[in-house]
Amino acid sequence: MKRFDYEKVKDPQYFRDGRLDAHSDHLYYACEEDCREENSTFTETLNGLWKFHYARNYRSAIPGFESEDYDCHDWDDIHVPAHIQLEGYDVPQYANTQYPWEGHEEILPGEIPERFNPVASYVKYFKVPERMKGKRIFVSFQGAESGLALWLNGEFVGYSEDTFTPSEFELTDYIKDGVNKLAAQVFKWTSSSWCEDQDFYRFSGIYRDVYLYTVPDVHIRDLRIRALPDESLQKGTLEIRTEAWGKGKAKIRLSNSNVSFESEFDLEDGGITMEVENPVLWSAEDPQLYDLAISVYDEKGVFQEFIPEKVGFRRFEMKNNIMTLNGKRIVFKGANRHEFSSVTGRHVSKEELVKDLKTMKQNNINAIRTCHYPDSSPLYRLCDEYGLYLIDETNLETHGSWDTVHETGDTSMIVPNDRPEWLDMMLDRANSMYQRDKNHPAILIWSCGNESYGGKDIYEMSQFFRREDPTRLVHYEGIFHDRRYNDTSDMESQMYPSVESIKAFLAKDRSKPFICCEYTHAMGNSCGAMHKYTDLTDTEPMYQGGFIWDYIDQTLYKKDRYGKEFQAYGGDFGERPTDYEFSANGIAYGGERNPSPKMQEVKFNYQNITAEPGRENVHVVNKNLFVNTNTFECIVTVERNGRLIREAALETDVEPLSEKTYALPVPEETKAGEYAVTVSFRLKEDRIWAQAGHEVAFGQYVYKIEEEKKTVDKEVEVIRSIHNIGVRGEHFEVLFSLLNGGLVSYKYAGKEMIEAIPKPNFWRAPTDNDNGNFMPARYAQWKIASLYLTHKDYRESTYARILKPELKANGNTATVTFTYILPTTPESQCTLSYEVDGEGKVKTTLAYDPVKELGDMPEFGVMFKINADYDHLEWYGLGPAETYADRHKGAKLGIYRNLVKDNMASYIVPQECGAKVGVRYAKVTDRKGRGMLFEMDEKSGPMMFSALPYTPHEMENARHPYELPEVHYTVIRAAMGQMGVSGDDSWGSPTHPEYLLNAEEKMEFSFSFKGI
Repeated sequence: MKRFDYEKVKDPQYFRDGRLDAHSDHLYYACEEDCREENSTFTETLNGLWKFHYARNYRSAIPGFESEDYDCHDWDDIHVPAHIQLEGYDVPQYANTQYPWEGHEEILPGEIPERFNPVASYVKYFKVPERMKGKRIFVSFQGAESGLALWLNGEFVGYSEDTFTPSEFELTDYIKDGVNKLAAQVFKWTSSSWCEDQDFYRFSGIYRDVYLYTVPDVHIRDLRIRALPDESLQKGTLEIRTEAWGKGKAKIRLSNSNVSFESEFDLEDGGITMEVENPVLWSAEDPQLYDLAISVYDEKGVFQEFIPEKVGFRRFEMKNNIMTLNGKRIVFKGANRHEFSSVTGRHVSKEELVKDLKTMKQNNINAIRTCHYPDSSPLYRLCDEYGLYLIDETNLETHGSWDTVHETGDTSMIVPNDRPEWLDMMLDRANSMYQRDKNHPAILIWSCGNESYGGKDIYEMSQFFRREDPTRLVHYEGIFHDRRYNDTSDMESQMYPSVESIKAFLAKDRSKPFICCEYTHAMGNSCGAMHKYTDLTDTEPMYQGGFIWDYIDQTLYKKDRYGKEFQAYGGDFGERPTDYEFSANGIAYGGERNPSPKMQEVKFNYQNITAEPGRENVHVVNKNLFVNTNTFECIVTVERNGRLIREAALETDVEPLSEKTYALPVPEETKAGEYAVTVSFRLKEDRIWAQAGHEVAFGQYVYKIEEEKKTVDKEVEVIRSIHNIGVRGEHFEVLFSLLNGGLVSYKYAGKEMIEAIPKPNFWRAPTDNDNGNFMPARYAQWKIASLYLTHKDYRESTYARILKPELKANGNTATVTFTYILPTTPESQCTLSYEVDGEGKVKTTLAYDPVKELGDMPEFGVMFKINADYDHLEWYGLGPAETYADRHKGAKLGIYRNLVKDNMASYIVPQECGAKVGVRYAKVTDRKGRGMLFEMDEKSGPMMFSALPYTPHEMENARHPYELPEVHYTVIRAAMGQMGVSGDDSWGSPTHPEYLLNAEEKMEFSFSFKGI
């Protein structure tokens, strides 16, 4: 009788014991009707409540709990599937590179923590369903983290590691009549945990489905399907290979909406090959799938099982050092996607998964990298159906074992490297992923893992994939750090290179195509200058795209001390070590999984149709590989000053990878105003991922027909006094204070409109990228200047002389100019002037003569505080989502409305957000429509505008949204602009120079405000 030996858990060569060989994830049913109802009588779920005991380490676990006579009925209950850390035991721990035990226990690769290494003991009492009695019975654990030991009725069944692929065991010999006791121990950390150092939350437990299953007397255990067109794409080969238990035959039917093929083969032959004329091809653009039905019979012709599969004919290969799909150069417009839920961790519901894939398709994402492990099986079937390319990645990351190698030169800690004791486990993980997922057309590339340096072991993994599957390519980025086995990867894959470095690499080495397996790091307010990468795919054929890091924030629901729910990040559960907010890098928020403002730019940069309209024509470039533009509805709209005045349909017929120019189906306008011509491509019919009318691509052209400028001939009354200057008109009154150094009152229709003196502002709340590139340290003087500028000259003596404002009045206007000293080193000054006209409109001008040593600033503008009752915003500018100097290509010029609070993006750490560039005017009003109108100055041009409930300094002081103060004001910032948000990475890459404010010459910015 076998016994479980915990000491073996510390041995990298002990990773499976009694576990069945991996096999394909095909489903099988007792009949076609069961298949249609998705009801398998061959399976019985064990999901639900299990009996549970938690121990901090193996010494504290209950010995002998698995025996038949040990009664566990009084134990706690726990839900399965679930992470124990989300069920009240232990806590979630987020760590990036560092191993979670570092600083607590000093261990070497392969060794495991002893003092704290939670052990989860599970027990499930069950009876075998009548329909399963007398048959072979198996149990499947779809995912257990990270080591699983299993007993049935006191007998040791087996052991398995590899958190992310199924662990299956045969129970037949251990089953008894009546109640059976299934016992499992799940160890948080095993020797294999050295290979699971992914950038994610560290959990443990049985977190994917568990079920019993049986098989008919004749059963196809493993199925391999290859549907390959030949090079001409006119003929296809369907190859089916089977591993069967029992003897008999299989009848197959391959069909789509037009054709049907039927054949049969003897199971002892191991499969069949069929030729298909003119196969309909699968791609992400047009995911055409055939239905494959396999009916299995025993030797006497008695029906045994029905297997449904989806088949996609597609040809993916390397041609002339370029990756091609069905003969066309492919571009990956991808995202990395952690399998993550704010509710249930890595147990993602089907509803959450479907929402992710729909959102991706709606925003032109065409590819997913399963970072950095295989996902649960439903993802792959849905990607086949929805049309998303996949890089399927092996469960491997050992980042913390080698990330200091370049500093120390010490390679002794690297796992797996060339170590023979780790090789079998690596190959097992590769095999488990391959066998389960091999039949999915969506998978184009196998990946050996992530950030695990180089070496022979990973090379052998790549060779395994090539031997088993010559129809796909192999990926591994780590050769960038260790070129000894450069052939491990079929493509050059790098993380976060600049566009210039990609160009430089390809100028020297064109032996492989180049992709970015991670790029445009989407942490917080980010994704600036992403367009440089996507533009490169149009000009450099060997650069074939990349995968944004990453899709969704890894944040968990938690409540603050007052019971208010928030999205928690690393460290919020008291866990140490941790990497704090680095858990949130998504273009979709955690929680409800909705797109963040960054998605607007992603959608535009990834669109497959480029529309370049002018006043009379539109040039259409179709970047689709297989789809004509005539499959979309093309609508042309014309707006004047943000109001729709024309709309017409345009028939287009641009073949894939072609371009044409069309005359616009709208007359040219002659009336004065600003015009926006938008050409929009939309779905003609409903798709499974979006409804008809959904926009897939657009282009916009803006032009102006000048109109006469209106003049104001109403006079203003100027009141001069010792301490104040007043300016009065028919419906307004403005008061400037010499003592306090600024505009202290603006009354319109008898109501005070401002709550504090408007002041020059040079600061923004630092973004995550700003912190990563030390912007706060490099630009700190501009924060000081914004907080502590003064109208008093404190430099001359202990008595600070007031710098009196300058007043100019000419009857129709009065201009008051204040000078402010900025406490910078070297010192500097700026002026802020207010020109008041007879209608109460105040033209405001901020001017600054740059001091070379100070350089540029994060923002150049003026900040107002008004009452928080003014909480409605309307703007005519770029939108609808927030925009920045380096992230506005996906925006359209138009009139948009929201509430001020809506401009607080849900970044998990409060930071700069909510800005709008290209603003012509903005209205900030109460619910009655009364408030303030801000307008651009014709000379200064469109402005950056922001209306938020907080100042930049209040946002910067908060580490969580709940730390922000109660809302008292609406804070308005009108600015020439601010520096771009950057995003090449979040640990050093600064904003690109062209998206910084120009401080080489005098800076001057004007805008106006007025009560409404």
